[in-house]
Amino acid sequence: MLENYRSPWMTEDLEAFADSVRRFGREVLEPNELKWRQQHYVDRDVWIKAGDLGLILPDLPEQYGGAGGTVAHAAVVIRELGYVGNTGFGYGINYLVGHYLNNYGTPAQKQRWLPGMASGEIITSVAMTEPGAGSDLQGVRTSARQRADGKYVINGAKTFITNGQMSDMVVVVARTGEAGAKGISLMIVETGNPGFRRGKCLDKVGQDSADTSEMFFDDCVVDADAVLGGVPGQGFYQLMGQLPYERAMIAVGAAAQMERALALTADYVKERRAFGQALLDFQNTRFVLADVKATVTASRAFADVIIDRWIDGTLDSAMASMGKFWLTERQGEVIDKCVQFFGGFGYMLEYPIARMYADARVQRIYGGANEIQRELVARSL
Repeated sequence: MLENYRSPWMTEDLEAFADSVRRFGREVLEPNELKWRQQHYVDRDVWIKAGDLGLILPDLPEQYGGAGGTVAHAAVVIRELGYVGNTGFGYGINYLVGHYLNNYGTPAQKQRWLPGMASGEIITSVAMTEPGAGSDLQGVRTSARQRADGKYVINGAKTFITNGQMSDMVVVVARTGEAGAKGISLMIVETGNPGFRRGKCLDKVGQDSADTSEMFFDDCVVDADAVLGGVPGQGFYQLMGQLPYERAMIAVGAAAQMERALALTADYVKERRAFGQALLDFQNTRFVLADVKATVTASRAFADVIIDRWIDGTLDSAMASMGKFWLTERQGEVIDKCVQFFGGFGYMLEYPIARMYADARVQRIYGGANEIQRELVARSL
């Protein structure tokens, strides 16, 4: 992390919590990164370990299995695990689904799912994107038609689904009614249901430890109480209510990744020698890394503004979207500059900086493409 910088929202209690999260990242995530990239998923016991430490749903009430903390505790987890850089442990999806359920779910839905999600025993996915519908959520074609007996029959295909091979439950964005936003519902689907089928684990440019997958719903039958909140037609508004927090998570993680890239590169250029001197002694190295440090510091400050507003309840869509597009683009620029100093080693996946470079590119695409984020911000002018 940046030396001599302390986020204004941090406290001694949060610092102690950050130490435990950092230790989890160092002892559990980092040593297994290359293995998980080869197998394309994170071992299930990692979820249980994270659940035992209260890292998955840190700010949800204890009555539903959460750790009973605040949004600040969630921000600590996002930042510390973002710094580690493991992109396969999809705890953030459980966090988002947990908040869908906590904010919109029926009492029975909360009791059924939240405790297991918080403990890591239940892994979840969110099935939004389709082959023909990405950022335009109103364009989804997956349907959930209600039968005479009250049950719903889901048909459709989804793609680019995080936790796709491991998930036990999927929140599916489906059309239950008319065209447009009012016809969208969020359906809770257990992956053991007949008619649910996992597709292949997708081969990606980066983030190889993530089990990003296709999903198919072929006459998949769910009970009437599978509609999130119990009332169909609320899905689009439920999504819009939580998407700013997903974008905030991406932004905060991007800022943390920049800090790690700078730290790794500073260490490397001090040790690596060329033409009889350390790389850091070359003026080009010093000037480029001075620019990088300024960008990283500004990015950390921006991330802290987002977290501050998240904590006090004033984070709006425009601020989250600004953070998402601006910080992910700075992330790409910073890591690209850092990779150059590693030379050929910076292109070898055994080096963290190379993995960070490959993993960063999709940050500008998922969570709503950056072009869409700019449009959302422009509407606030």
